[in-house]
Amino acid sequence: MSHDPTVNAGDIARLAGVGRAAVSNWRRRHDDFPQPIGGTANQPLFSLRQVESWLRRYGKSYQVSLGDRVWQRLKAAGDLRLGELVAQAGALLTRAGAAASAAASDGAAPHEDAPDGRDPGVTGGTRTGGLGELDPELAGLVVELGEQHGALAAYEFLCERYLEAHSRQLSITREDVAALMVRLVSADGATLFDPACGVGTLLLSPAGAARVLGQELSETSAAIAAARLRLRGLTAEVVAGDAMRHDGFAGERADAVVCDPPFNERAWGYEELTGDPRWEYGLPPRGEPELAWVQHCLTHVKPRGLVAILMPPAAASRKAGRRIRANLLRAGTLRAVVALPGSDLWLLRRPAAGDRPPSEVLILNATADLSVVQPAWQAYLEERSDQTVRIIDLLADEVDMTPARHQRRDDLGRAFAEARDRFLAATAVPPDLKVLEQPLDQPATTLGDLIKEGLVSTSQAPPKMAADGGDVPVLTADDVFTGGAPSGSTTVQQGLVAIRPGDVVASYSAVRVMEDGGGAVLGPHLTLYRVDGRRLDPDFLAGFLRAAGGRVTTGSSRFDVRRTRLPRLSLKEQKAYGEAFRQLAVLDDAIRETSTLGQTLIRLGLDGLADGHLHPPAHGAP
Repeated sequence: MSHDPTVNAGDIARLAGVGRAAVSNWRRRHDDFPQPIGGTANQPLFSLRQVESWLRRYGKSYQVSLGDRVWQRLKAAGDLRLGELVAQAGALLTRAGAAASAAASDGAAPHEDAPDGRDPGVTGGTRTGGLGELDPELAGLVVELGEQHGALAAYEFLCERYLEAHSRQLSITREDVAALMVRLVSADGATLFDPACGVGTLLLSPAGAARVLGQELSETSAAIAAARLRLRGLTAEVVAGDAMRHDGFAGERADAVVCDPPFNERAWGYEELTGDPRWEYGLPPRGEPELAWVQHCLTHVKPRGLVAILMPPAAASRKAGRRIRANLLRAGTLRAVVALPGSDLWLLRRPAAGDRPPSEVLILNATADLSVVQPAWQAYLEERSDQTVRIIDLLADEVDMTPARHQRRDDLGRAFAEARDRFLAATAVPPDLKVLEQPLDQPATTLGDLIKEGLVSTSQAPPKMAADGGDVPVLTADDVFTGGAPSGSTTVQQGLVAIRPGDVVASYSAVRVMEDGGGAVLGPHLTLYRVDGRRLDPDFLAGFLRAAGGRVTTGSSRFDVRRTRLPRLSLKEQKAYGEAFRQLAVLDDAIRETSTLGQTLIRLGLDGLADGHLHPPAHGAP
């Protein structure tokens, strides 16, 4: 592989602590700015060494962290090999972590399950030994990165960069949806299985799982998933291979199954698998691969075990799948269909011998608010739900389980009025900001310097936290993203971080200033920044963290959060900035909320006008 790493314009901006526009200006105004050595006209690539030389020559401050250097070295091999190299880095960090743990505990040899140096997390005849090894120089940098930041944090940094670089090729389950799916079906001490695990997103959520299993078609993704799981200390087994044609866990049954399968994959093996024993509820039609995945998941769950699987919305109503949906309902297996943004969530329970099938199924629209799902599911399990549909009515019709179709008709008018009021109330006004001809040249500092000076302290939740069931409220990453109240819970334990008003809390994708701690503690995958309010405004800090990209949790991905740049201003000036940042945060929340509410409002309006529960004012109907 090349030893001359390349960077794109975004990389240069990040290294120099400036915006992408500044890099564009440098290219236009300076004839000696390095010329592209690869990429495309829209996405040019530059030599990192040439860029460093140019920045030094012009006195531009910059810092290339060890993580950035490792990433650029990996990228230098090109997109075709990038995933393979990231997988190799994961295998190396896994072995290094196992060796360090063994040496620290009793001086034992490295991981005994992998005497040949293969990744201990990938099994089934497709091991990372077949992926090759990193060259010695790059391997040394990867090991150094792990020693400097911890093997898990080092690998999550590389994985985040990899997922960003291949966002169009890789389908990643939304973090809030993944966490919801696991909460609905899994329990402490359970074995959790994902037969289409990708890079492991769904399997990373269960804090109390005793064992996790996964299968993935791509050998590269399987190796990445295995490393991410093992580095978290999970007992994990990941198999690479086609789950439909070559079931890597044949005969294995887990306590719970979660799955986000590939949608609309026509070449799933219909011809070869016509007589497969997995089709307990009927042979999936050629054009309904998702129903094959449903039955594959049910094959791998214990009696009375639960399955949470994401499905395309059309799967709830397509005529071709009607017979299988009917059989799932008759057997008492399909328990809920929940509409989420962009997909439906099906919840299934494998019946045990002698179980009485339920008479009703939960059908719920949660496109506007994911937080309604768990309470609604719990109410259904306790037979006190008012959002159910009689199974006999579904069987007598088209077995159409589309949530929008089963909106309670007598509630349409009230639901439309409530949605309209919420939509109007969610509007927000952007701050009135002055436009400058030239950007201000202000003395700057970094978050790292503020921490050293004692203006900011950072905290993170314990690496392992008892799951739901306690009486201590927990702020989750989903709560930070949506701005909702703490939705998790835990038991009293050592190391919990209490949240105070004014704390800045950052998740993988959001930053929020807490107005009220509410007695809650910090949840997993979150970082808390507590400021000295006499010298630093929390909204000021939060705004610059958002401006840096929002992805600021040191425990999950980025090491350079401490290099986030802030101007050195008086507290009065900080508060002016902070108020503007706060207004932008309110606007961001409002836009997200009104977008979702708008779609709900349109759907309710269409349904209400169509069935007579709503009417235009001009008609004057009573």
